[in-house]
Amino acid sequence: MIKKIATCLFTAVLLSHPGKTLMAQQKPNIIFIIADDLGYGDLGCYGATKIKTPHIDQLAKQGLRYTNGHTTSATCTPSRYALLTGQYPWRKNGTGILPGDAALIIPPGSTTVPSLLKKAGYQTAVVGKWHLGLGEAVEKNWNGEVKPSPNETGFDYSFIFPATADRVPTVFLENHHVVALDSSDPIAVNYKQMVGNEPTGKDHPELLKLKASPGQGHNQTIVNGIGRIGYMTGGKTARWVDEEVSTTFLAKAKSYIQDHHKKPFFLYFALTEPHVPRMPATMFKGKSGLGLRGDAILQLDWTVGQIMQQLKDLGIEKNTIVIFTSDNGPVLDDGYADEAVTKLNGHTPAGPLRGGKYSAFEAGTRVPWIMSWPGAIKPGVTDALLCQVDLLASFAKLTKQTLANADAPDSYDTWDAFTGKTKTGRSTLVQQGGAISIVNGHWKYIEPSKGAKILGGVNIESGSDEEPQLYDLSNDIGEKNNLANTHPDRVIALKTLLQQIRDAGRSRK
Repeated sequence: MIKKIATCLFTAVLLSHPGKTLMAQQKPNIIFIIADDLGYGDLGCYGATKIKTPHIDQLAKQGLRYTNGHTTSATCTPSRYALLTGQYPWRKNGTGILPGDAALIIPPGSTTVPSLLKKAGYQTAVVGKWHLGLGEAVEKNWNGEVKPSPNETGFDYSFIFPATADRVPTVFLENHHVVALDSSDPIAVNYKQMVGNEPTGKDHPELLKLKASPGQGHNQTIVNGIGRIGYMTGGKTARWVDEEVSTTFLAKAKSYIQDHHKKPFFLYFALTEPHVPRMPATMFKGKSGLGLRGDAILQLDWTVGQIMQQLKDLGIEKNTIVIFTSDNGPVLDDGYADEAVTKLNGHTPAGPLRGGKYSAFEAGTRVPWIMSWPGAIKPGVTDALLCQVDLLASFAKLTKQTLANADAPDSYDTWDAFTGKTKTGRSTLVQQGGAISIVNGHWKYIEPSKGAKILGGVNIESGSDEEPQLYDLSNDIGEKNNLANTHPDRVIALKTLLQQIRDAGRSRK
């Protein structure tokens, strides 16, 4: 009788809170939030003092913060390819920074993070920046069905923009179609020659509300007073307004969570901040004191706070894994004169690290990374060597699935390290910046390469050098002391190990 009464009372509580989901009856939801060009030193929880990021800091306080978490690459397309496929991007041709009209580089039907989770019963969605190509070829019809798209790589639902905010076409796509397209004003895109007769930033700088930096290519078709990379004509009603991009993505993400929270879901939420062009909503402009880049980081932090509040409101925060990270390291002047340099005001986006976006040094690939799962992951800090390429194999462990031999060749199961159960992560990691490097334990070897040591325009150390470089990261996280000449045997060992990984074609045991 007592058991029956308790059951009735429990049922009554559930019925009185229809928005609440019974946690014990389902797998954990997974929300993967990835920022764009956010540096290791850009957050309060990573030591920033010149900018306030209270929502992400709170996420770090309740979760596990990684101090040695990495992307595979120092730029966005290859790092995103790796995290979704479990494969080092340098193994596949065409995984460099893609133009806005590129073809899809993930083979449709291949094993990816979303397709793996779908097999485990998850609903899957991507909202935000894509930048992994669309369609089967560069020449594509933007006015009809754009396919294959994220939907053919494992996502049930997608709401994206094709590449980056500084590249055309500056439109949203929902599943396979451009949003709000007027059939009488068709879109045409070309990255080789001008299409249509719309003004360009090069010829009409007087029309720009955000001036382009010289020599970086952001001076072609003007959209919303901002010059872009590439040429576009048509699609006037479909073009976004930069100040509304982030809030549009947030609204779509929140709507998806609201509509799907009663069953396990995976949401890949790809933010655009603080990538250029930095044009945040009006309520954030001028609030950071660090120019538009700082304002964009405030918007990013607020966005994360909005998602965390929604999880609480729905009563699913304890059954939701939230992962926050970045696709690569920071850059200041990346094509626009937006005061990121002149209003830096003592802020250090890379923290104690050397280099930045595009670089083989640590600031190119060592990124902010937090994982929260209340009650399951003990709050704290870990220095385990971790990489985004390992998400696929680790989620296979979480969902008790076995990967085929051909799947995710470079992805290791490091789930216990991701969740803090062990301090042992990867033993070895190959990274791709201005040159290829390999980390083994606390030693890092950057192979010799030609190229400018300082990248023009962005003013970042590339890590390229015609001489081998060897750093002891346990004592020299800033990579200031090249030990190659004093440890030649270790240079030879790491060079050999790197070549073995290349020759093997796969590295996952």
